[in-house]
Amino acid sequence: MRWIDKGDTVSRSMSTTGEDRQSPPAAPRLRRQPARCPCLGPSATPVTARWSIQLSDFDQNSAVKPCSSGESAESGRRANHRGGMPMTGSERPDQIRLSGIVEGSSVVQAGSVRDITINKGSRDHTVPSQLPPPPRAFTSRDAEMVTLDQWLAESSGPLVAVISGAGGVGKTTLALQWLHRVRKGFPDGMLHADLGTFSSSGPAAPDQILEFFLLALGARAKDIPSGLPQRQALYRSMTADRAMIVLLDDAVSAAQVRPLLPAHGNTVVVVTSRRRLAGLSLDSARFVELGPLSVEDSVQLMDNIVGAGRLERERSQAEEIARLCGGMPLALSLVGARLSARPHRPVSREVGTLRSDDRLATLTVDESSVEAVFDVSYGELDSTPARAYRMCALHPGRQFSLDAAAAATGEEPDEVEESLGELVDCHLIAEVSDRRFRYHDLLRLHARRQAEWADSRTDREAAVRRMADWYLDRSAAAEVVLRPTRRRVGSRFQVPPRQPFQSHNEALRWLTLERHNLLDAVRAAAEHGWDEATWEFCEALWGFFLHARHYDDWLEIHKLGIPAAHRTGNTTAEARLRTQRVFALANLQRYDEALEEGAVALELAKQAHDEFTEAALLFEVAGAFLGRGDLDAALRHFRQAEQLRNRIGTDRAAALCRRRIGETLIRLGRLEEALTTLLGVADEVSGSDQAEHARVLTILGSLYLELDRGPEAASALAEALRTARELGSAHYEAEALVVLGDAALRQGDTENARRHWTAARDHYSSSGDPKATDLSVRLASIPLPRNRDS
Repeated sequence: MRWIDKGDTVSRSMSTTGEDRQSPPAAPRLRRQPARCPCLGPSATPVTARWSIQLSDFDQNSAVKPCSSGESAESGRRANHRGGMPMTGSERPDQIRLSGIVEGSSVVQAGSVRDITINKGSRDHTVPSQLPPPPRAFTSRDAEMVTLDQWLAESSGPLVAVISGAGGVGKTTLALQWLHRVRKGFPDGMLHADLGTFSSSGPAAPDQILEFFLLALGARAKDIPSGLPQRQALYRSMTADRAMIVLLDDAVSAAQVRPLLPAHGNTVVVVTSRRRLAGLSLDSARFVELGPLSVEDSVQLMDNIVGAGRLERERSQAEEIARLCGGMPLALSLVGARLSARPHRPVSREVGTLRSDDRLATLTVDESSVEAVFDVSYGELDSTPARAYRMCALHPGRQFSLDAAAAATGEEPDEVEESLGELVDCHLIAEVSDRRFRYHDLLRLHARRQAEWADSRTDREAAVRRMADWYLDRSAAAEVVLRPTRRRVGSRFQVPPRQPFQSHNEALRWLTLERHNLLDAVRAAAEHGWDEATWEFCEALWGFFLHARHYDDWLEIHKLGIPAAHRTGNTTAEARLRTQRVFALANLQRYDEALEEGAVALELAKQAHDEFTEAALLFEVAGAFLGRGDLDAALRHFRQAEQLRNRIGTDRAAALCRRRIGETLIRLGRLEEALTTLLGVADEVSGSDQAEHARVLTILGSLYLELDRGPEAASALAEALRTARELGSAHYEAEALVVLGDAALRQGDTENARRHWTAARDHYSSSGDPKATDLSVRLASIPLPRNRDS
């Protein structure tokens, strides 16, 4: 069967030998768009052509069968005296020559064709050029441009690239910039359609876009079929073998896009959407997710708009604008346009405007508004994900987990996960890692404003309280794992907390991951006046502090927690929190402040008749004396604390006192006495407290060095370092590394001394520990290795 297609004039003769009848030669290759018969589906293209065909060697099913509609049907019937029915043997001549004019979408079907002559119709080939002009102020996006170039180079057929991202992030700008850069490689036309995802009338239907495209490609309006499948097939026929660009802007779904994809040819289709459109992966699409610009690129974008190097004169202010806009190109462009229109306006004044309470309202120029762009994305949400969008934005920190989102909404995690998936798909939030999410700063402001309008103050505060309680409960559970024998007074510990952590390491990993959220949760509790929760955070985070030693965080939460405990009238809680603060001050070498705080705490402990807190306070005050160099006072207070703890039966706490007594004896030069004390402590804690055992081994390693017992020092230090690393305790690891550096230097191994001390210094620096400065001095004293060539 052969279909005669519209195109250039074609003439071909076919032999009628038996061999050829068994294996007909290939059809002549015709260029451009083949015409198809409506009876085969929707791919018909109008044809006006003069034809002549010589038919030979028919079998009973090889009659000429013109397929047509309208007037062309009659000419087809004249061509076949049986009206398309099979001929009998007596009726069938050896050869039949037919000729005539085919109009509209007629085709001729035959079993064997000898000569074909088609005269090309008069209509010209249409080359659409619909692509909007390239953006004037484009900047950066180098990585994305390289990726698109790579995909184009690797493509052997149609390339479909999906650029997704939040509203205002610059998806269309990137698409236009790249397409204009490569347009010379696509001479057969450029199609563009705004799919109207966020228009007032709703998304455009694919059949409407196809009609628009078909007209642009040269089809006559009267010849465009009415159904979507028919239009889709005709579109594919008219784009086959063309080298074209198609830009589909603001798509809502893969189903909307799929009918608009050419099936063949050297085409590039770029789709932009606020949704991910993952379904297009079935159509071999490639995906680019667009994020905000860096500060440097943000300033460059604004400078391209403002011009005259104006921003360079106030560079720091321009960088602050970039941060306040969160690198969002739309916001940056609006600020740039405002500055451009007011050449005498200082950049610093623009910063002041953006720092106002209603930052989103300031990001408006004429009819363009960041808030309006966000509004339409939000307006597309169903009620459940819309509520999740509002409630999760009340989260006190920048990132949040699935479980925190469940607390925000009051739902179960598996229930809220579907809503979060919808928000991620719409680019209203970003998934930064598995089940962890964050808002762009401006979207967070937008979501909070929506919450103010849609949710009562009571509902909003309840959401924040649920999240604060969730963080506090988890912190309490982690604290029990890290310090199982510690006495606590907070309500979270009166009933054993539900335990989500299976190990010390798991608890420490969670605390490390959520560190900044925990600090923000304490701030939120204090801001809302939840005093009980505020001070309980300070108690619940003690074990984490001992491992991580984030001193700035520790002092800040105690600045909030101590007054909160005082307001509740809980003297014991206040005394315990002040005791914890003494420990931090002493480790920061602020010894006078530590002793002053200790005196206040001791008075409170005595008022509360709390010997547990009194013993803990004596222990911490002793540490301040030791740091200040008053060794006798330190030894006296450590022994008082030990005696009190022995009397009240806190065995582990008494062992801690003996470890500190051993340290003090070393400082006093009483090495053998110190060794006996420390070996006893090591035996005591070896099976029950790995962290404390590691610390005792580190001190023993240092003592063995003093006693010139190198092998024993090496063994103790190796075990201490291994245990600290297994626990994930950076601080205890740093302590072991310092002594390992000391051991290396004693042996003249300056390279390993430098390596150990550098690693320890880095650990201390990350927590703001002043020991980092001491190590920097020691590192500077090690001579640099000589160059071998010198």
